[in-house]
Amino acid sequence: MEPSADVPEVTVAAVAARDLLRAEAFALRYGIPKAYGSYQEMLDDPDVDAIYNPLPNALHGPWTLRAIAAGKHVLCEKPFASNADEAAQVAAAAAGSGLVVMEAMHYRYHPLTRRLSDVVAELGGARHLQAWTSFAIANPDDIRYDFGLGGGALMDGGCYAIDCLRLLGAGDGRGEPSVTGALADPVALDAGGAIADRSLAARLAFPGGATGWFESTFTRDGEFRADLHVICRDGLVHLDNFIFPQRGRLVAVSDRRGGAVVADEPGDGESTYVYQLRAFAAAIASADPVPTSAEHAAVTMRLIDDAYRAAGLAPRPTAGLALPADGEG
Repeated sequence: MEPSADVPEVTVAAVAARDLLRAEAFALRYGIPKAYGSYQEMLDDPDVDAIYNPLPNALHGPWTLRAIAAGKHVLCEKPFASNADEAAQVAAAAAGSGLVVMEAMHYRYHPLTRRLSDVVAELGGARHLQAWTSFAIANPDDIRYDFGLGGGALMDGGCYAIDCLRLLGAGDGRGEPSVTGALADPVALDAGGAIADRSLAARLAFPGGATGWFESTFTRDGEFRADLHVICRDGLVHLDNFIFPQRGRLVAVSDRRGGAVVADEPGDGESTYVYQLRAFAAAIASADPVPTSAEHAAVTMRLIDDAYRAAGLAPRPTAGLALPADGEG
């Protein structure tokens, strides 16, 4: 809602929930003209051009598919789907639709992230990349631990880390990475004993020779963390808070210049979500490609599945529309 106030090309025309009263309360709070008591009702509205899908992870794929079938552009929250197969299905539907279907990797659209890519290239490209994400979740019953709803630390924060390592290690046609090993801290929190990951670390190898490592964690307390280190051919790069670069700082030093600082740049005050929404609206208007396309997101989901298998855990299951069905719960 806040980014839409800064993007005049966008009007928030409707909100949908499985409970009409909740939708109406949200609409009243934010001055939204229409409220619907089911997601499908909103998809059936001919006045709605595009939808934002922020549902639980397991419902990203199914409702993005339904939105595509209804002829709507989609900004879908990360992770893009429950697993690689589901993501590939969405990507195939998007490819033949003529619609903009974009994963909400909001950090990608911030100027400091673009500057990060430029600095790494200026220092000779990445040789080794490391990323950490840590989210504090005090409640063990939080749905981000729910296996059936696509929960787990890798799904929630690790998708950012994989995407960022891909940005710097696989850009300019250097080739996508493979998972060479992973280790997880599993936790069984539901009655059926399904295992989610409280923490997962994985190693990546890129075809060009670069290597990567990341760790994504849920903690009961502590502070949010999203740090990135890059060892380049000719120097070192660090970005504090790569997920929210508007709050971060980019620092780079050059080996060729005797360790001199060649970049020390804070993020600006404008939100990544504003930049992302502008890009989404512009893509709809111009049909230009976006860096976080459905096809791009499907590769991240493949790596997520590979990391789970390497750690001895199962990828998240495809939920379809039965967990929960629209209008239930």
